[in-house]
Amino acid sequence: MLKPIVLIICVLINTPVFAQVGGEATFQFLNLVSSPRQAALGGKILTNYDYDVTGGLYNPASINADMDNQLALNYSSYLGGISYGTAAYAYTWDRHVQTLHIGMTYINYGSFDGYDEQGVSTGAFTGNEAALSAGYAYNIPFTDFYLGANAKLITSKLEQYNSIGGALDLGAMYIDEDLEFHAALVIRNLGFQFKTYAGLNEKLPLEINLGLSQTLENVPIRWHLTFENLQEWPIGVSNPARATTDLDGNQTQEKVGFLNETLRHTIIGAELFPDRGFSLRLGYNFRRAEELRILDQRNFSGLSFGIGIKLNKMRFSYSHARYTGASNTSFLGLQIDLR
Repeated sequence: MLKPIVLIICVLINTPVFAQVGGEATFQFLNLVSSPRQAALGGKILTNYDYDVTGGLYNPASINADMDNQLALNYSSYLGGISYGTAAYAYTWDRHVQTLHIGMTYINYGSFDGYDEQGVSTGAFTGNEAALSAGYAYNIPFTDFYLGANAKLITSKLEQYNSIGGALDLGAMYIDEDLEFHAALVIRNLGFQFKTYAGLNEKLPLEINLGLSQTLENVPIRWHLTFENLQEWPIGVSNPARATTDLDGNQTQEKVGFLNETLRHTIIGAELFPDRGFSLRLGYNFRRAEELRILDQRNFSGLSFGIGIKLNKMRFSYSHARYTGASNTSFLGLQIDLR
């Protein structure tokens, strides 16, 4: 049953695609985490197939009937005073139409002081971006495979410049209910700008991710393994601050080896009691840890953790992610059962 997934991966790896990682594309906010649960498990979890309606924002193949009439609101005071949040809602029309999903992602970069080239103040300005999505998933008849798609309308306002774009997210998921094993492949942000900021067309942050997860047979733990940014290899860039100098003054730049490259594509996570009223979550993002690592100082970059609590028809979630010793983020979420 896994052969089709392996075939898809092989096709993608051998297809020439351009990578957009770390400021090489516009609308970068589209690949931020969608919920505290996802953030706590390392940042990019594709394989949850349950009540979590925000999961449909990141992997449309995870949209399912358990999300029916679930409303989720999530908020984070992000790095540098940036405000960031998501919202999602799903409705099961009937057993033929199945479940429809809508979502929104919003980011506000705050207020900035503007100056012209002579250093004269031009006043304060702001920047914000948003994406509205509509998604749907379909179970291929008589199989354990699910396909899904999100269509997104994107708007961005940065000072006096505006841009509008559109994108598709495509997802595929395989579920083995006997083994409680899930595998998912997601292609995000296939699209383009309808309106550019200043006449220059920019690429969207294309991203291809593969996820695996399973609930252990005798322990209430679900492990997650995600391989991110498969569209780009290598992903690592040498850090000039880590260059070494010998006694003769010759400088050697940092070398990123094969194992290090592989780890930078890897995210691991685990959730204790994933189906209970109280759950504990832990994750580790290797790329974040390596890129934000400080020599001779342990700052636990890449580590994230969180909790989930269910009270009647409400679920509260909280996560904390370590970036550097001076900058970390917390994410708060509330999901309400409207049935």
